[in-house]
Amino acid sequence: MQEKSKLTARPRNVSRQTPVRPSRARAVAKRQPPVTTRKTPVFLWLALEILSLALLGLFATILVLGHASVWFGGSDLTESLLPFAGSVLILAISASLMLSGWLRLRRILLRMSPAAASLLAMVLLVGAAIHAAGSGFEEDLYRLRGLVGGASQAGRDRITHQVFAAYRKADHQELIRILLRVQPYLPDIRQAAFIYRVDPEVLIGIGVAESSFIPRDSRDGGKGLFQITEIPKEVTLEVSSRLQKKTLDPRAPRDNTYLAAATFRSYLDAMRGDLFLGLLAYNIGPKNGGLASIMQQYGARDFFTIQPYLKELPRDYPIRVLSSALAYRLFDLGGGELPRYEEGDNAKVIQGIGIPGIHPVLPALGGVSH
Repeated sequence: MQEKSKLTARPRNVSRQTPVRPSRARAVAKRQPPVTTRKTPVFLWLALEILSLALLGLFATILVLGHASVWFGGSDLTESLLPFAGSVLILAISASLMLSGWLRLRRILLRMSPAAASLLAMVLLVGAAIHAAGSGFEEDLYRLRGLVGGASQAGRDRITHQVFAAYRKADHQELIRILLRVQPYLPDIRQAAFIYRVDPEVLIGIGVAESSFIPRDSRDGGKGLFQITEIPKEVTLEVSSRLQKKTLDPRAPRDNTYLAAATFRSYLDAMRGDLFLGLLAYNIGPKNGGLASIMQQYGARDFFTIQPYLKELPRDYPIRVLSSALAYRLFDLGGGELPRYEEGDNAKVIQGIGIPGIHPVLPALGGVSH
């Protein structure tokens, strides 16, 4: 009898499991938050918001510092330097306050939608971009570039105005006759410029300065449209391979054009992409080590520091090339005419059009008096 009761007794280590009612299971499920596995849209909105705010900050910085460089321009400590430094400090404080205000506004916006803050930031960015498209922002950017660039940018600005002055003094009728002679060679010039990654308008400027686009031989050994003299061996091999010709004829316009573009590219690479030094090196050529040897000898860093050491060499060559390139740009945009720089508002319009190689974008030619 005692053994039977032992067999029927419930084991002590087995707990009683109470079945969960369906209604209670549903209530528990409602209280538990759903498991979210797709977080990519949240991060995407956050990234767009940060990017928009960063670009807005850049626009505001350029705007404030560009205006400050005009208001406080100069070298006087009390009238220029301290007020400019104060404007930078005010900009930093204002940025901190605006960021704090944005974070407060952001909490309100996120209650409406996860994308609300990002959309508002992008709308503000679009407004800033529309403002940046105006001439006022471009002037601020130009002033800031001069402020940050220091002596180097000041030198470039000086060269730019020398190019405009050279165009103003040029014989426009003679220039038109020269530029009309460019037309048969344009397909090869554009193709060679594309292949060797040089500006086709600058390449035209080289041809105008070298030969006025009359194929000829010169006393110093120059040949053809671009007055090719001594050509680096690797340049000759590359052009031969490109044109699939064993022997190149420097007097043939097509060969001459490709050799000129490849040679100019090699000098640009040697001068680390500096347009002025590349043009100067093209003009000096490889004799006695070329421009690189002269710069190393005198410790010159750029086009502006090498000029005093050029002696009899044509230091104005880049200006002549770029003024001719500018003339071609205006000739092409103006339908075969060259506007007078000094007439009406032409000076401002031409400066807005810009110089090839320095301002590569070609805007529409509007409002120019002929």
